Amino acid sequence: MQQSTPRHVRRVPAIGAAVALAAGMLVALAPAAHAAAGASLPFTSVEAESETTDGTKIGPDHTQGTLASEASGRQAVRLGSGQRVEFTVPRAANAVNVAYSVPDGQSGTLDVYVNGTRLAKSLPVTSKYSYIDTGWIPGARTHHFFDNARLLLGRDVEAGDTIAFQSTGTQVTVDVADFEQVAAAASQPAGSVSVVSRGADPSGQGDSTQAFRDAIAAAQGGVVWIPPGDYRLTSSLSGVQNVTLQGAGSWYSVVHTSRFIDQSSSAGNVHIKDFAVLGEVTERVDSNPDNFVNGSLGPRSSVSGMWLQHLKVGLWLMGNNDNLVVENNRILDTTADGLNLNGTARGVRVRNNFLRNQGDDSLAMWSLYAPDTNSSFENNTISQPNLANGIAIYGGTDITVRNNLISDTNALGSGIAISNQKFLDPFHPLAGTITVDGNALVRTGAMNPNWNHPMGALRVDSYDSAINATVNITDTTITDSPYSAFEFVSGGGQGYPVRNVTVDGATVRNTGTVVVQAEAQGAATFRNVTATGVGAAGIYNCPYPANSGSFALTDGGGNSGWSSTWSDCSTWPQPGQGNPDPDPNRNLAKGRPATATGSQDVYTPGKAVDGDPNSYWESANHAFPQSWTVDLGSTEAVRRLVLKLPPSSAWGARTQTITVLGSTDGSTYSTVVGPQGYRFDPATGNTAIVSLPGGTSLRRLRLTVSANTGWPAGQFSEVEAYLTS
Repeated sequence: MQQSTPRHVRRVPAIGAAVALAAGMLVALAPAAHAAAGASLPFTSVEAESETTDGTKIGPDHTQGTLASEASGRQAVRLGSGQRVEFTVPRAANAVNVAYSVPDGQSGTLDVYVNGTRLAKSLPVTSKYSYIDTGWIPGARTHHFFDNARLLLGRDVEAGDTIAFQSTGTQVTVDVADFEQVAAAASQPAGSVSVVSRGADPSGQGDSTQAFRDAIAAAQGGVVWIPPGDYRLTSSLSGVQNVTLQGAGSWYSVVHTSRFIDQSSSAGNVHIKDFAVLGEVTERVDSNPDNFVNGSLGPRSSVSGMWLQHLKVGLWLMGNNDNLVVENNRILDTTADGLNLNGTARGVRVRNNFLRNQGDDSLAMWSLYAPDTNSSFENNTISQPNLANGIAIYGGTDITVRNNLISDTNALGSGIAISNQKFLDPFHPLAGTITVDGNALVRTGAMNPNWNHPMGALRVDSYDSAINATVNITDTTITDSPYSAFEFVSGGGQGYPVRNVTVDGATVRNTGTVVVQAEAQGAATFRNVTATGVGAAGIYNCPYPANSGSFALTDGGGNSGWSSTWSDCSTWPQPGQGNPDPDPNRNLAKGRPATATGSQDVYTPGKAVDGDPNSYWESANHAFPQSWTVDLGSTEAVRRLVLKLPPSSAWGARTQTITVLGSTDGSTYSTVVGPQGYRFDPATGNTAIVSLPGGTSLRRLRLTVSANTGWPAGQFSEVEAYLTS
């Protein structure tokens, strides 16, 4: 998100696309009858750590603020002066793009060698666009360590040839290289208006802003041609409508500006394609429109074949962009979002794009002022968003997220977030059907420093309001998540429910902690979800706040490999630690979801399991019998209850008549101990002990109070349940 609204601090004690890592390359593998996840790209990426080097390999590391944590694959190669990394070329190519990092404040070059022969050209590297600080965003640290630099080799290379990059003095960390066969520059379309004919300077020395404006005015209903060259614009374009802006290809026609189009409305029919826009954004300033497109292109428009780099945001879209198509683009090194549909988007298709190194959500829909409706993110490849999510859906109606490949999210982010986090009003929560289908998530999910616990690879978040839309998550592959696979949470800490979720068809491999991280009240049905290599336990089911209600997981059949439940809600599972044996002396009821037939004022059911002896539950007055129920989370052999009232002497002695009941399924309750009078006296700690018969087994514990000699209501400050007699 471009907005900087604080994210709240919380206090908390084989279906689908598969993904393989082969020869250092990330490859999407399509199962039968399902499309491959990710974009169809004109280049092949190779990880530096998989290649030959005399440098130092760093990582893997998932720790926020470390260089390796922002690298593709969480690993890279550090080169000192004179050191090199040599890539074996995976395909025919004549161009290369390198993702790299240099220390803050430094610049330099990489010498380039093809089959051992040094090229006359070198590859410039700089820290100018890196090391971004956003202190107004809670949980942010200095980030955005990597950058990208590209080079036309001036010759063809074949698969099996070698290309080496050698440091010439500056320490350079090389992450990944993209090898591409770039087609020849396109020719000018007949009848088009060239910006050069209107005075644009292709050398980049002169200001071409007015020439672009004049060409656009002259070509209404036609094509503005941007020939090969470098063009410098010193201010943004506006009034763009009913025109095509076309270049000779994104490696040839290059526009240098941080603000290309800035307009609040347009009649539409704008088509922008086949050139590069390179900005000079070195800091994130959210009040500045430092974007390729800021505002509206109007209905029936398109953006395709673009290379967008060093901007704040690629496309920040507001107003009327009905039926916009954004496809086949590269968006690199933005300090905030790659693309954000900021409300009112209808029928927008964002597909087959490549995004790397965003400083916020790579792709986002934010339903501010009006809902985004019937819009989709499909077949995109996203790598290394370093301060938020790969894809985020903040509200909206009938939204689709399909067949995307997302890898290596960092702090404050999941691979995919389906959320009712509003940031500002008026916000339009999720509605209709939200379709999340066929996505592959690799090393996604991160530790959230504000919550001090992890975010899952795929997160459903009732942050500011309940999720009542139908959320269908199908055919998902989650590989090597450092923490959990699926998370259900109310991230604002208010305990809003997550409802109407179905997870149908998922393959989870090597998740660091759990498959399901359930922290909100609500429910989800799981079918055909298989897991292998689970780090701690299958399920963490500990809603927050503790008295907000339980999360019900319905087994729809076909699930395997994740049946165990994390045993201790007072601790967070750590990656790979396994599920420890629970403390046999622990209080099973502490912090668990509690309900009651009635409550008086602020004396709610959760007060009886919050660990505070001075807070208490009080039932509705003058309405015996009244019942209080706690869900222990799993069926337990409970042998002893400790019932308490506040210890203060202001509480006079009293006797409450209590019946103990239990249930294993939440619907049928049986009597465990019949009605008896239990004495509470501050002289002896205001405590009563209830012994349960041997053989008692229950998940839900219910106490029914039918009389109280001290007050016309049921009252408990703490209800404790133990396995020991």
